[in-house]
Amino acid sequence: MPEQILYTGRTHTTGGRDGAARSSDGALDVRLSPPGSGKPGTNPEQLFAAGWSACFIGALGLAAASHKIRLPAEAAVDAEVDLANTDGAYFLKARLTVSLPGIDPALARTLIDQAHQTCPYSKATRGNIAVELTLA
Repeated sequence: MPEQILYTGRTHTTGGRDGAARSSDGALDVRLSPPGSGKPGTNPEQLFAAGWSACFIGALGLAAASHKIRLPAEAAVDAEVDLANTDGAYFLKARLTVSLPGIDPALARTLIDQAHQTCPYSKATRGNIAVELTLA
């Protein structure tokens, strides 16, 4: 079955962690700075956390629809992406804390597990980084 490309995000980045990134359509235009440097700008870990949490909420909506319920408007994901180092080897770790107010905790856990199976960010990281999923 041929794949269908739904969207391609395009950015141009210069200067690495001390640089800037801009999307081809100009909607994203950010300064970059190393984590903890105090310099103005964001960093790749924050950008990854924002993208993953937004995508995960979309996957939660699909999971909710499969159970014939609506995702609460107050649904939220707090994402934490750690840049870590062991003996000079850099790696990432992540934690997603999901808030689904008004949904029974057992069903909420099911929705989180389903979303983690379908979210493209979750798929990309599966088996590559440690990920903790928590219901708030």
